[in-house]
Amino acid sequence: MSEKRPTITTVAKLANVSVASASRALNGIKTTPDVYERVTEAAERVGYVPNAAASSLRSRRTGQIAFAMPDVANPIYTAMVASIQEVVRAGGMRLVLHSTGADLDEELAIVRDLHRRFADGLILVSLRLNEDHVSELARSPVPVVVIGRALRGSGVDTVQTDSRHGAAEAVKHLHAAGRRRIALVNGPLETVPGARRHEGYTEGLRATGLALDESLLETAEDFMVEPGREATARLLQRETPDAILCTNDLLATGALSALHDAGLTVPGGVAVVGMDNSPLCEVVYPRLTSIDLGAARRARAAAELLMKRIEQPSRRPRTVDVPPALVVRETCGATA
Repeated sequence: MSEKRPTITTVAKLANVSVASASRALNGIKTTPDVYERVTEAAERVGYVPNAAASSLRSRRTGQIAFAMPDVANPIYTAMVASIQEVVRAGGMRLVLHSTGADLDEELAIVRDLHRRFADGLILVSLRLNEDHVSELARSPVPVVVIGRALRGSGVDTVQTDSRHGAAEAVKHLHAAGRRRIALVNGPLETVPGARRHEGYTEGLRATGLALDESLLETAEDFMVEPGREATARLLQRETPDAILCTNDLLATGALSALHDAGLTVPGGVAVVGMDNSPLCEVVYPRLTSIDLGAARRARAAAELLMKRIEQPSRRPRTVDVPPALVVRETCGATA
């Protein structure tokens, strides 16, 4: 017959403390250094292993944080994962990843599943935030932080950047470099980034006195490399711009490929600017000028907000702004 498994009562008796005191020490709740030392030594001596399932049921904590993003293959979200993981690990928790494929129903299903308490909190990145998100997020039983635009009425913390301003600054930079036929290769306009960055492009044109030419606008079916190459090829079939603003670095990578296939030089014939300042910018040739939207900083801020919200659920919702910044490289003909 096997020996009985030691219980927390066993530990408490050996440490000469109450069961409540032993429980607090073993669950990381503040106690005196003396009690903590006696309890942990007693637990080690008898080989006590906490019942994780029972502990979770009592505290309603899973020790897990979820991160839902549109595409785990996008280097921007890889950078976000690294930043979130650092904060979550420091808080003694695990990170669970969900790649939604930018599917609205999948995003909403993940938020609804929070009622099953599979995680203690969620960080959500969505390309298509709408009123359905607002209603579901407002009912969430655990804290949620959105990386994206603020959602009125949802009651959640938000970390955002002004990609519209970033796109406008990119157009201004290209104009200052002598470019006058500045094209836009965008992702789907029904997405938040697609709409905002299109607005920024037109704002930049107005600020520089350039007229909007619809023939210089092209929309890719997705914010990925191959759709970017295809969209740029379509653009070049009807127009030869002297610059292209792409609304993310994956689209810009595809644009560089299409320009090479068409026999156009970069930056001599056509300048190219991306958005996100992802690791791709340093490995493509020529190195890509891009608008840094602070992906890692936004993710870290979101993780820190979520950890604070878990410990202090009654905190008022906060919105953190991370400003965009132009990072100039060779695709614009200058590195200053």
